[in-house]
Amino acid sequence: MPKKKAKTGKAKGKGKAKKEGKQESRPDKECDIERAKANAALWEARLDMTECSRVEYREATRQLARANEELTNQQYRSERDTVDIIGFLKKKDLDKEAKIAALEEELKDQKSQALQEKELVVAEYMLKINELEEKFKKRSSEFSMIQGELRTIKEFHKKKAQMEQDLSTMKENMYVADREHKENLARMEHKFFTEKVRLEKEAEQRIARLAERAHKEAIVQLDGASRSVFKENVRLNEALGYHLKEVEELKRINKTLVEENASLTLNELEARRREISELREKVSTLEQALAIMEAEFERERAGARERAMVSTQASGMELEKLQRVLAMREREMSRVKRLARDIIEQRTQLELFFHEALAQYAFWHNVYRQKAMEAYRRRMNDARLGRNEYPRIRTFNKVPHSTNSVYTDLEEAEKWSNLPSLKVDISELTWEQKERVLRLLFAKMNGLKTSHLAAAPEPPACFHVRTATCLAHPKHLRFSGDSWKTSLQRKNVEQEAELRVGSRRGWTDGRTDGRMDQ
Repeated sequence: MPKKKAKTGKAKGKGKAKKEGKQESRPDKECDIERAKANAALWEARLDMTECSRVEYREATRQLARANEELTNQQYRSERDTVDIIGFLKKKDLDKEAKIAALEEELKDQKSQALQEKELVVAEYMLKINELEEKFKKRSSEFSMIQGELRTIKEFHKKKAQMEQDLSTMKENMYVADREHKENLARMEHKFFTEKVRLEKEAEQRIARLAERAHKEAIVQLDGASRSVFKENVRLNEALGYHLKEVEELKRINKTLVEENASLTLNELEARRREISELREKVSTLEQALAIMEAEFERERAGARERAMVSTQASGMELEKLQRVLAMREREMSRVKRLARDIIEQRTQLELFFHEALAQYAFWHNVYRQKAMEAYRRRMNDARLGRNEYPRIRTFNKVPHSTNSVYTDLEEAEKWSNLPSLKVDISELTWEQKERVLRLLFAKMNGLKTSHLAAAPEPPACFHVRTATCLAHPKHLRFSGDSWKTSLQRKNVEQEAELRVGSRRGWTDGRTDGRMDQ
């Protein structure tokens, strides 16, 4: 405030003092002016330096903006090329899967056909083998029979000399027996003649004696003697007739025996000759039959061997062909298995990518909630200090009757009404829309149909096509937007995603969607 004027005397005294003070403070003022000039020059230099640095920073900012724009365009082009490439690869994978399915069906058909052909070939050759075995058994039995007959013939050949020797011995014996028989017959005839002569002599002597005796008795007893002589004479005549008949009978028997012996000898010799000739004819016939059978057997065996070799070669060629076909099918199956393993690995990588993306969404969901809470607290602090008005009351938990909640913003961010056109890039979506797309893709990939996915609005069809092409190679799919600003945030997100994915790797496909919904 301005001070009041003092009295005159005091004022005069004070005026003198002021004049003296002014005279004394003038050098100080000059020093202050010089100091102010120096400060002004210093601040002017600082201003120039600041202007220069501002211009440099502006130029650097423009360069960085241009570089950022170029990188963004390059990233957009690379993402577009990647999406096209992934779409092409996905289409190629689908074609390969269809081809794999067709090859599997063809392989099954070929296997069944090969099995049927193998069974038919085995049955045919088993039938042929059985027929050949039956023929072989038949030929073996015939050959064994021929061998038996041949052994019989060989034994006959071996016994032929003995039989001939026996025959000659038998002839000699018959000759000796015939000679002995003749000698015996002659001896018996001589004996019979001698005996006849003796009997005749004895009869004559006896007749003579009887006659003499009769004569004597006749002399003694003429009547009785006559009767006895007559009786004796009758008896002697009967005995003589009997003896004559016996001699005739013996002669006839001897003659019959001689004739029978001769006929028997001749018949036996003739039978021996016939048997020998028959045996010789049979031996020659059997030898010829054996030669014919041996030749036929050799021809049959050569033909069977040739047929067996031909059938074996045909079977070997067929077996080699089947083995080549089987090896080709095995190679195709190994290639199919390798493709299936690659597809499973890609699916595993895709699931890991989905888990990482969902974990990333959960992480940024929490980051957004924390940032919103910090912003709300800052506004409350500013309002408490009088710098700003108090904000509306906001809740950061899931309260059912809250009118201003963070989760309401998240639900609004999930809506598809903010899309500019039907052609949407994934970098233009919010984190909630990205999370919805990932859940929808994951559910469709697993073949799941849930009520909440069916009730929620789906993204545009063109976005389905563009994002579905990224499934084959998930490492090419990147989230772009304002959230990725610093490498530190990206590193934190990746670490958080790795921790979350590491804890979820034991999930099965059936529980994946339920766990994600929780």
